[in-house]
Amino acid sequence: MVPVLETARLRLRPFRAEDFEPMARLLGDPQVMRFVGGNPLGREEAWRKMLGMPGLWQWLGYGYWVVERREDGRFIGQTGFADFKRDMKPGIEGIPEMGWMFLPEGQGSGFAAEAASAAVEWADRTLGPTEIVAIIDPANQPSIRLAGKLGFGEPEPAFYRDEAIFLFRRPPSPAAATASAASTAG
Repeated sequence: MVPVLETARLRLRPFRAEDFEPMARLLGDPQVMRFVGGNPLGREEAWRKMLGMPGLWQWLGYGYWVVERREDGRFIGQTGFADFKRDMKPGIEGIPEMGWMFLPEGQGSGFAAEAASAAVEWADRTLGPTEIVAIIDPANQPSIRLAGKLGFGEPEPAFYRDEAIFLFRRPPSPAAATASAASTAG
């Protein structure tokens, strides 16, 4: 049900129970979490978050992948799409929200761009012509740069949990719109 995507250096695959320790390390790392709520998560909360990953795919038809290096199968992060029903202004409920998060050893090597690009290409082929959004802490310059590379527009001011954040929108890709029009015309 969860597609496996491969790039030159990476594999995007479904979560498995044995991903718990690296997932707990990812969500418990203060440097990783500084832009994602600001507080590292404990093992129990990391487990609960990981348990929700298969549900995204089952209920929405999209979700998050583990990102692992092809050369050694090492878990280095996650990327994908969700609808977390966030209570934010402006609202984004019902719109696929893209995210990415990488362990320190997975940062600074272009892995996030490689993995997220594969995920966006999958979304364009599979979800058809749909807007995708991302919310990013205004201080998270690497993620803001990555959003630009992925085709997200300029940041819009937004509020989540009474905190100012940036909302980025990626319009439907022209290729996805053309493919969708061709499939409905035939």
